[in-house]
Amino acid sequence: MKKIILLFIISLVFISCKQKEKETSSENHSIIEKQDFAIVIHGGAGTILKKNMTPEKETAYKAVLKEAIKSGHTILKNGGTSLDAITKTINVMEDSPLFNAGKGAVFTNEGTNELDASIMDGETLNAGASAGTTTVKNPIDLARAIMDNSPHVMLSGKGADIFAQEQGLEIVDPSYFYTEGRFKALERTRASEKIELDHNDKSVYYDPEIKDSKFGTVGCVALDKNGNLAAGTSTGGMTNKRWGRVGDVPIIGAGTYANNATCAVSSTGWGEYFIRATVAHDISALMEYKGLSLKEAAYEVIHNKVGKLGGNGGVVAVDNIGNMVFEFNTEGMYRASMNSKGELVVEIYNQN
Repeated sequence: MKKIILLFIISLVFISCKQKEKETSSENHSIIEKQDFAIVIHGGAGTILKKNMTPEKETAYKAVLKEAIKSGHTILKNGGTSLDAITKTINVMEDSPLFNAGKGAVFTNEGTNELDASIMDGETLNAGASAGTTTVKNPIDLARAIMDNSPHVMLSGKGADIFAQEQGLEIVDPSYFYTEGRFKALERTRASEKIELDHNDKSVYYDPEIKDSKFGTVGCVALDKNGNLAAGTSTGGMTNKRWGRVGDVPIIGAGTYANNATCAVSSTGWGEYFIRATVAHDISALMEYKGLSLKEAAYEVIHNKVGKLGGNGGVVAVDNIGNMVFEFNTEGMYRASMNSKGELVVEIYNQN
């Protein structure tokens, strides 16, 4: 009897070990090398074609992407937090008129600029978001202040602007957000009475210089040396938007999500679809509950979920061991990544 019991126990141990070996193999097949820290950014996805991009404009976009990601990488390299890294990185892109966030925000139907942003801490699952602000120079700073200094997750409109002022954030006159190219886009869109997604290929926003459409939302995800993940996203939303429209960017789980157990994700695309698909959280959930790799999960959500709904766009993401992913179903996405070795990737067009 004792021999039978012993054989039974040995069999269970053997099966358990084989199963563990199988799981480890499945989990590790996409791992190139564990990174001490990593950072990934995007400046929007859309119908971005090289034939429509001037060399000067391409150089300008790449220069801002490099400046942005290097600012965050330096913070991470020096032992800073992922939250600080993504905040400063997004600040650089918000201050550039090239992207639909901060200075480069698109116009509403009323001729105003309404900005959204969100941030999430993967260690605590704390988050902050703002929607429809009109005077905050860097909305990602407001999202961070809401997360750190209020009992709330999201503030909107006038109340969010007041909170920003009370927090000592930089406040600007709404005229700061004016750029000629964005305003001309509004005029064209008003004339055709379309709601134009800054950067949807169905209701195209034509940049006078690029003559192409793009999703100009900006975002960043990072893993720091302490193993903590963070994600942040900032946008001016949709050209000609009305009625206080809010997209996916300030919606935690749609435009932004971070969880140390899995990954950090920042989205860019047609917001209504990304909200319906809860894109950022769904990628994390597929990793946590189905055991998918980051690359597998991102592909599944962007191509097989968002795509089938009729939406377009993409994500940047990093998992808790430093695997980095760009995934999009459009012709291009402004994007960059840097690992702990300092290896820099800056790309615009679809490489497939």
